[in-house]
Amino acid sequence: MIVEHAILQVRSGQAEAFEAAMMEARPLVANQSGFQSIELRKSVDDPERYLLLVVWDRLESHRDGFRQSSEYQQWRALLHPFYDPMPVVNYYEASIFDD
Repeated sequence: MIVEHAILQVRSGQAEAFEAAMMEARPLVANQSGFQSIELRKSVDDPERYLLLVVWDRLESHRDGFRQSSEYQQWRALLHPFYDPMPVVNYYEASIFDD
């Protein structure tokens, strides 16, 4: 299992529109092979910053699957105009805790 992690900084005054676009975009990723779950959390400190966590069965499902798909092009068109700056995506392995 791999967790995709990104901090999304949304342009000023665009949080509500971004959340609506994310709701529209969610099925584009949720229907991908290897997708397990998605979370979007709004920052307590900055109402225009979000934490995106997407769980994949393996890295290739995101990098070589979703990122190469036509659905990703739709995802980009819906969401990328909101970001300033563009987010950095990092990947993390399964938890080191057994519970």
